[in-house]
Amino acid sequence: MGEGRPLLLLHGLFSDARTNWIRFGHAQRLAEAGFEAIMPDLRAHGHSARPYDSAAYPSDVLVRDAKALVAHLHLGDFDLAGFSLGARTAVRCVLSGLAPRRLVLAGMGLEGLAGWNRRSAFFIDAIDRFAEVKHGDPAFFAVSFMKTQKIDRVAARLLLQAVDDTVESELGGITMPTLVLCGEKDRDNGSPTALAAALPNATIAEIPGTHMSSVTEAALSEEMIRFLTA
Repeated sequence: MGEGRPLLLLHGLFSDARTNWIRFGHAQRLAEAGFEAIMPDLRAHGHSARPYDSAAYPSDVLVRDAKALVAHLHLGDFDLAGFSLGARTAVRCVLSGLAPRRLVLAGMGLEGLAGWNRRSAFFIDAIDRFAEVKHGDPAFFAVSFMKTQKIDRVAARLLLQAVDDTVESELGGITMPTLVLCGEKDRDNGSPTALAAALPNATIAEIPGTHMSSVTEAALSEEMIRFLTA
């Protein structure tokens, strides 16, 4: 969407481009601000393929996919932003060689990068107990979102095992200007303040909302625009 500066947007787990970036007006605001919003559906999400073969989910497969897309579109001078799983993927993309001008990490804290095994185990448990999770269960909202998004649980389970951890000592390699952007009540992925402190060239901004509700806030894209056009 848009015809300006390329901005690759990576959505969150169990979401898709439409839910994360289009439904609540973020892509439109970004396009109006002079960006071309490039919004893939991640593997096993949205309109993308959902293979059941474990060989289709090698280590860091989402990073491989993002780098393949950048190469396919011949993106040279571009910006990169991700929300939650998309932010985790964006970090690993940079560490594996992608060089966006600016980087936005939304819905992410320091512990969410290095503690993926714990987060992954939580979502795998939600998938495995899908039919029995009731209101009040810690997995209730994850299961409800999977139902809303019509997630293919077999493919999602395979994907969850193909995401690698990023340890704090690696973050020194992310040298471009970076915005850590998080809902004021969102600590699902740990501390955004600690993440910003661990990055060499980061600023932090808070917007209203929790991990789930912050995506619905116009402030999400407004803060992105403020940072990307500074």
